[in-house]
Amino acid sequence: LLATPLYTVCHYLPISLSLSLYPHSTFLYFPHTMPSRLLDASSHSLDFYSLKELPESYKWGPLDDPSGSTGPVPAPVPIIDLDEPNARELIGHACKSWGVFQVTNHGVPKRLLDDMEGNSKSLFELPTRQKLKAARLHDGVAGYGPARISAFFPKRMWSEGFTILGSPLEHARQLWPNDYRKFCDIIEEYQKEMSILAGKLMWLILGSFGASNQDVKRASSQKRPGPFKGSNGAIQLNSYPACPDPGQAMGLAAHTDSTFLTVLHQSGGTSGLQVHHDRAGWVMVPPLPGGLVINVGDLLQILSNGQYRSVYHRAVVNRTRHRLSIAYLYGPGSRVRVRPISKLVTTGHPPLYRPVTWSEYLDIKAKYFNKALSVIRLNNDKNNDNNNNENNNDNNNKLNIMINGSIRVATPKSIKFDSDAKILAAFA
Repeated sequence: LLATPLYTVCHYLPISLSLSLYPHSTFLYFPHTMPSRLLDASSHSLDFYSLKELPESYKWGPLDDPSGSTGPVPAPVPIIDLDEPNARELIGHACKSWGVFQVTNHGVPKRLLDDMEGNSKSLFELPTRQKLKAARLHDGVAGYGPARISAFFPKRMWSEGFTILGSPLEHARQLWPNDYRKFCDIIEEYQKEMSILAGKLMWLILGSFGASNQDVKRASSQKRPGPFKGSNGAIQLNSYPACPDPGQAMGLAAHTDSTFLTVLHQSGGTSGLQVHHDRAGWVMVPPLPGGLVINVGDLLQILSNGQYRSVYHRAVVNRTRHRLSIAYLYGPGSRVRVRPISKLVTTGHPPLYRPVTWSEYLDIKAKYFNKALSVIRLNNDKNNDNNNNENNNDNNNKLNIMINGSIRVATPKSIKFDSDAKILAAFA
C-alpha cells in the first residue's frame, strides 16, 4: 500500500508494520534500521507557511516536465466502477498496464472522506511546537515527522507527515489534550472502512490472475470468517504546503510502496500525485471527486510473478494551494511468506522472486530502497521481464539472499516454495 520504510507508511504494530512506510506513501518500507538522524522530527521541522524563498536544502533543481514523454500516452489512468460486472477484468488490465487505477462506488462514505480531510487539516494547521509533541521517536514509526525515505536523497522534501498505527489515542491526546475524541473516532471508522475495501480489492485482484473465490474461501475459518483478517494496515496523513518555488522543490520523491496495495485519497481541486508510465513518462493523477487511487505495491508484484507492476510515483507541489493526501497501506501479516502464485508460474514463465516475509522485505527495502525487488529476484534464462522497477545485474540462475545484512548467492533449487493454499490461508 507507505511508505513507508511507506513512511509510505507502512506501519507497525506487528513487526512488519513496525518496520515500515512511508509516505504518502506512503511507505511501509522504513524500519527501525533507518538512520536515526532522520527520525528526529525536531531537527527537520520547518515553518513552511512563513517562508518566502525556497531554502537551499530543499532545492532539487528543475524538475522534468510531467507532460514530457518518450511516446504517446496510451490512455488516462484507468477509472473503474467497482459495481461493474467486469470490474475484476478491468482491474487486472490496469494492474498490468499502469500499476495504478482509480475506483468509484467503493463503499467508503464521502462524509467519512471529508471528515478525514478535516482531521488532516486540523492536525497540520497546529503550530509546529504543538505537532512536535507527537513527533516520531528515534526508534519509532508512528507520529509526526518528515518523509522517511529522505535518508535516500541528498535534498529535503517539501512535505510533512503523520503516521497512525493501531489506536491514535496516545498521539491525539498529545495534540489536543482536551478535545481528542472526535479525531480518534474518525480515524477508527476510517481504519475499519479501509480494511473492508482493501479486502474487497484483494478478492478482485486474486481473481484477476486465477485464484477463484472458492480458493480464498477455503482459507477462512470460523474464528476468522473474513479471508483477509490476518492482514495489516496503516494510515499515513500527508501535507504538501504551497511552495515559493515549486519548479525546484519535491513534495515526495519517486518510490514504490512495499505493500500489496495502497489506497490513496487526494484532497479535492489540487493535483500533485504523479505516476510513471513506461511510454508516457510522468503522468499526473488528478483528484476524482468521491474516487480513490489504488497503487500496486512491491508485494503484489511478487505475488503476480511480475505481471502486475509496483508503480513508481511521486508528489509535486504548487505555488498557491496546500494539498493533503491520506494513504492506507495494506499488506499481509509479518510472518506470511509471499511468493509468485503457482498459477502464474510455468515452464515459459518461471518464478521471478524467492519467497519473502513482509518483515524481511521491509528490512531489505530499508537498505536497498528501490533496488529491493532486484535483491530477491531469481534470474532464470527463460525470464524476460522488462520491469523498469528492477535493475537486474546478477548471474543467470542465481538468487540474492539477505543474510545478516550481507548478500549471499544460492540456486533456486535451494529455496522452498509454499503452496498456493498456504499463501491464501495467510490472509485468514
